[in-house]
Amino acid sequence: MKQTLLALSLVVTLGSCKSEKKETLAINNKTGIKMETVTNLSNKDKTLAVLKSIETGDQKAVTYINPNNYIQHNLAVADGLAGFGELLHHAPEGGFKVNTIRAFQDGDYGFTQTSYDFFGPKIGFDVFRFENGQIVEHWDNLIEVLPANPSGRTQTDGTTEITDLDKTEANKTLVSNFVSDILVQGKMEKLASYFDGDNYLQHNPNIADGLSGLGKGLEAMAKQGITMEFKTIHKVLGQGNFVLAISEGTFAGQPTSYYDLFRVENNKIAEHWDVMETITPDADRKNTNGKFNFPK
Repeated sequence: MKQTLLALSLVVTLGSCKSEKKETLAINNKTGIKMETVTNLSNKDKTLAVLKSIETGDQKAVTYINPNNYIQHNLAVADGLAGFGELLHHAPEGGFKVNTIRAFQDGDYGFTQTSYDFFGPKIGFDVFRFENGQIVEHWDNLIEVLPANPSGRTQTDGTTEITDLDKTEANKTLVSNFVSDILVQGKMEKLASYFDGDNYLQHNPNIADGLSGLGKGLEAMAKQGITMEFKTIHKVLGQGNFVLAISEGTFAGQPTSYYDLFRVENNKIAEHWDVMETITPDADRKNTNGKFNFPK
């Protein structure tokens, strides 16, 4: 882990090239050995490598991050590579553990669903934006690991196979319309049109399968005086049959970031995973980049 920090402070970028073969290297501060160049890896591969480096201390993965332009949107982490290095510096004895369950790529974005031992067991979604083959921006949403839901499903189990690549844009439109119609605008008369009857697999820890399970879950929250409100959709990313919607709203009166991952099958929503995170108050933030600032 300390070796990673040394590499972080000495990342060097050579040349100017728009292709994936842009030459990038890092120098180990103790040995002076140059790291391998970055070539022919997809944005998804680089995303996976950077996340795993949090556990392994892999110095090569650090070179996938732009050393001069890395914008951090996790409000509990300072900006730039220095903030990333500071986070690693606080790793517990034995380091962090990182197990990415699902990984996707949508143009200049790599995004994942990952299980962490990160100051305690957590589940999270990470989004990285790339420019010229290097990571320049990061967003995420984290929540503690919770017990299986009433249908026995965990926060991460279920299929991981990416299919229907030719339907990516259609599936993104379907999910965007669902979030807008149902979650933001509350047009419940349209709810059934987005599902195949009651066939709907649910991984939210508090809600059972099916539209019937969703209804019971919302009813239970209402009885407790808990309200869930979606106000703004900030980004929709997808690859094939998987679509991630990133939204902002409130939960139980608290400003909340919603990351919802949907699996689409035959033009209907078939499965759902999510992470809801209370947004860090202004006074506790370590950067001023905002939770939802995505390029237009």
